[in-house]
Amino acid sequence: MLRFLKSAAVLFALSATPVLAESNGALRIGVLNDMSSVYADFQGPGSVVAAQLAVEDFAKQSKRKVEVISADHQNKPDVGAGIARRWLDVEGVDMIIDMPNSAVALAVGDIVRERNKVAIGSGAGTSLLTGAKCSPNFVHWTYDTWAMGHTLARGVLAAGGKTWFIITADYAFGHDLEKQASDEILASGGKIIGTVRHPLGASDFSSFLLQAQASGAQVVALANAGGDTTNSVKQAAEFKIGAKQKIVSLIFDLQSVPALGLPTAQGLVASNAFYWDMNDQTRAWSKRFQDRHPKKMMPNHMHAGVYAGVLHYLKAVEKVGSPADGRAVVAAMKAMPTDDPLFGKGAIRADGRKVHPMYLLQVKTPAESKSEWDVFKVVSTIPADKAFRPLNEGGCPLVKN
Repeated sequence: MLRFLKSAAVLFALSATPVLAESNGALRIGVLNDMSSVYADFQGPGSVVAAQLAVEDFAKQSKRKVEVISADHQNKPDVGAGIARRWLDVEGVDMIIDMPNSAVALAVGDIVRERNKVAIGSGAGTSLLTGAKCSPNFVHWTYDTWAMGHTLARGVLAAGGKTWFIITADYAFGHDLEKQASDEILASGGKIIGTVRHPLGASDFSSFLLQAQASGAQVVALANAGGDTTNSVKQAAEFKIGAKQKIVSLIFDLQSVPALGLPTAQGLVASNAFYWDMNDQTRAWSKRFQDRHPKKMMPNHMHAGVYAGVLHYLKAVEKVGSPADGRAVVAAMKAMPTDDPLFGKGAIRADGRKVHPMYLLQVKTPAESKSEWDVFKVVSTIPADKAFRPLNEGGCPLVKN
């Protein structure tokens, strides 16, 4: 039986004019993610908090009633699809957001398109969502596998890492992340010595890591995320793989650092679209988030993507006048410049890709860190026009060449 986080739902009971009143008296947003497994700390309840904060801030400028509900897709596409159908067909949900686990996001994207509603993939990774699987009802926020695979591989290659062994999560997200990194490695004169795939949520990575160690590759790349990445890095440290080979995590988020501890994580390089300690605005919003989070965590870039995506969606609904026509709302989202305190000014392209700078971050040493969440330093900024796949290279049918 699906477990809905009733306690996470928030309803702003503001008066609405007949023009603004939706079918159930409120516009409904569904946060769909992993609440109980490998991605629970990386999205989970934190994404619900981020959506609530966006609704609260939107309420300062609108009397539209907005409700946030949430559910656990359990990293199963059939479960995620079932929740999406119920939300859209029975419960009056107008927009679905987050969707870490690319297989779930692809399934939900098809359903949302059929129902002419809106989906925002703030936690989903696969670049197929703005490529062959792009949709007039889907916006891809925060990051994607192209950005992560290409930007990190480019940086490691430039630093001399020419031979690679890749350990990949065996589902759509991992496959695409491996492909994007491989494309950059091969195009830049590097060599892939070997690859191996592991099941999502694996607990024992020893056989995969020993294969990587035996390969003699200069770089051992992890094409996985969340708890899989944390466990991979921990076990790699036990085998002392980092003594002779460089370990690179193609997806590495804020919550991974406390889970690993700075002595283990120090020096690791990551690519993120947001870091909580970048400026006064990001610090102020992140403090609000932390105060509300059940575990008092600081937000990562996917939590920031939920907030910014919900806020921009609500602005577009206000402009259109109703959430009923999802394609019209997404068209308005693309026509309006994006502007929020976390990502600043940006835009959404014809393929649904939200573009903004990405940042190369490096994990601090224990001596450099001043608090539990003071874990990254910004190494460099990748401009928005360089951070994501060129518009004409994705194969999106919505793009007119």
